[in-house]
Amino acid sequence: MTTSETVRFPGTSTRTLRGQPLLAWECPGEWLAVSSGSYGGGLGLRRWVLNATVPSGYDRPDPAEHIAEMAGELELEGPGTGLLTAVDVRHEVTAAESGVRASVTTGVGYPIWAAHDAADTSHLVRDHMPGTINAVCFLPVRLSESALVNLVATVAEAKAQALSEAGVPGTGTCTDATVLLCPPDGAPEPYGGPRSVLGAPLARVIHRAVTEGLHVTDPRHG
Repeated sequence: MTTSETVRFPGTSTRTLRGQPLLAWECPGEWLAVSSGSYGGGLGLRRWVLNATVPSGYDRPDPAEHIAEMAGELELEGPGTGLLTAVDVRHEVTAAESGVRASVTTGVGYPIWAAHDAADTSHLVRDHMPGTINAVCFLPVRLSESALVNLVATVAEAKAQALSEAGVPGTGTCTDATVLLCPPDGAPEPYGGPRSVLGAPLARVIHRAVTEGLHVTDPRHG
């Protein structure tokens, strides 16, 4: 496997738009990504990622258009993906191991169990409400598309483990989001489970970042 020293990961840029902080990453060219973001979700090549704070009670019905507006103001070009959260992204926690890096913003004001009573509608929200635990992850080598999808599950498992150990009554929030990026070239790693070459360190860095993020007393902006 290629060592992390041979890959230039994009640095995190903290910016402010209209009084709201955001985190931006610009890749060295187009990287292969899998994203559950409101904008630029799915599998494909991406050049940039945004994780943006929005006010509590955010109710815009067009989050994808909102993220596109932000990207335009920042003069980001090419395909990208973006996430929204009511957490102040300046509370972001970065963890790294074995060439794997994860940036996580954590807020669990409204945790839910993934499998809850179908008759209980107390936690139902609109799909466009901003996510609360957002993870932006960088891998040092090319992965197969199936491995990237598998790594999304690995992120969810590690996040749920951290929440469980901290006593949080839930496996996450209704609108958590994940982005994984890797170089587009080279022989692909075929596996992304929690015991795979890259899945194991990714699980550990997600676990550490979420655990540390839970120690922030009030992660909301303002």
